[in-house]
Amino acid sequence: MICLTLSGNTLESCLEEIEANRSYIDLAELRMDYLTPDEQKRASEFPEIAKLPLILTFRRKEDGGKCTLPERERRALLLSALDGDYAYVDIEEDVKKNDVEDKAREKGVKIIRSFHDFSGIPDDIYSRIYRLAERGDIAKAAVTPHTTQDLLTLFRISEELKDIPKIIIGMGDWGIPIRILYKKAGSLLTFACSGEAVAPGQISAKDLKLLYGADKVNERTAIYGIIGNPVLHTSSPMIHNPGFRRINYNAIYLPFLVDNVRIFFALAEYLKMRGFSVTVPFKDAVLMYLGNITREVKQIGACNTVVRMPGMWKGMNTDYYGFLQPILPDLESGRVKNALVIGAGGASQAVVWALRNRGVKVTILNRTLTKAETLAKLNLCEYDTLDNAHLYEGKVDLVVQTTSVGLYPNFDTSPVPDFHFTGREIAYDIIYKPRMTKFLSDAEKAGCTLHFGDEMLLAQGKLQFEAFTGYHYPHDLHPSL
Repeated sequence: MICLTLSGNTLESCLEEIEANRSYIDLAELRMDYLTPDEQKRASEFPEIAKLPLILTFRRKEDGGKCTLPERERRALLLSALDGDYAYVDIEEDVKKNDVEDKAREKGVKIIRSFHDFSGIPDDIYSRIYRLAERGDIAKAAVTPHTTQDLLTLFRISEELKDIPKIIIGMGDWGIPIRILYKKAGSLLTFACSGEAVAPGQISAKDLKLLYGADKVNERTAIYGIIGNPVLHTSSPMIHNPGFRRINYNAIYLPFLVDNVRIFFALAEYLKMRGFSVTVPFKDAVLMYLGNITREVKQIGACNTVVRMPGMWKGMNTDYYGFLQPILPDLESGRVKNALVIGAGGASQAVVWALRNRGVKVTILNRTLTKAETLAKLNLCEYDTLDNAHLYEGKVDLVVQTTSVGLYPNFDTSPVPDFHFTGREIAYDIIYKPRMTKFLSDAEKAGCTLHFGDEMLLAQGKLQFEAFTGYHYPHDLHPSL
């Protein structure tokens, strides 16, 4: 189930949230702590007007809510609200058995026993959930993972506590896969927001339903994703998930924030993932875990696509093709003979290799000269420091920006702020969010031809889609990135 957490301060505004999301949700959570004092007294009226199953929650400040009332007053308001026909009531772990629980039992309202940990994951999380389940109908754990290992621990709850009704929430950026793949964690539901997140890492109900199809995940669903750090800005789910649906493929694609590639491969095995995309900074770190690599990966030294093969993982690189696609006419016409590539990381490896294979003379600029030198020697090209960017003004046909400088949320920065475009260059930034970076904005002011990161993203994503599914990307599908 997808549960909408209501954040309005009146019953009417909460109802408006429900109406705006009714087609995406199965139930909603009324947060009494968000309501004004007068509206709290009317909470018993809400089930009648909401016309869908509701969770009644009155969250204390120490548990991430807004309620600062004395416990006796809070309990009295909860008791009054239970005059309404609620499906569930949330009672915190440390609250002893009282008249709220008694009334819920009498009315057949299911009790969710919950605990929240905003600092991490308790060492005894499995036994703690087990003890909670003994005190209520459903155990709820809302915890904060900080590592890939933490994420694996949360997914394993499904296996460790198979027959216990539970709700598992991973808060914050690291917990987003748990919120999307909640069924794989054995969770009865996931909480969603209407607009602004009510809890750290909440995803909108619309995205959970329409973009990810989280409520449709089952044992046969093929799981794909993208790993990186950072990664949550990615638009790749907007390419793959609509594509899967168009070809009627039971699959889901989602982002995984990762800090340890080895542990992610363990997570991928646990989830029986079929494949994943790789972005910075892991395009070379994944290589040692692959049993097979393509010629492109071997020559470029970087992998952006991993697919499961019988008994092994295979690494591919679709970045080189994705990068070339928008500028092929300029390469084939001979307009581009000299190029300046800014950066010497995993992304630039594919760019440099692609250009050199097309006979383009390349100079690599990087802040760390040794990294530029290593990449240059591999591809028989020139190299220099970023500080010398001005020396190449007016001497190149193409300038490619491959670093993370200018990436969300640092919109107003450029890796070469002192480089002056003449207007005859082609400027190409592989960053796609924001679409118009400071680097491209500077080039546009000079009159340059521009190419955007979303062009490369879509082209390489379509190739990944083929590697994942064995089908061409639907030609009539045009993702909005």
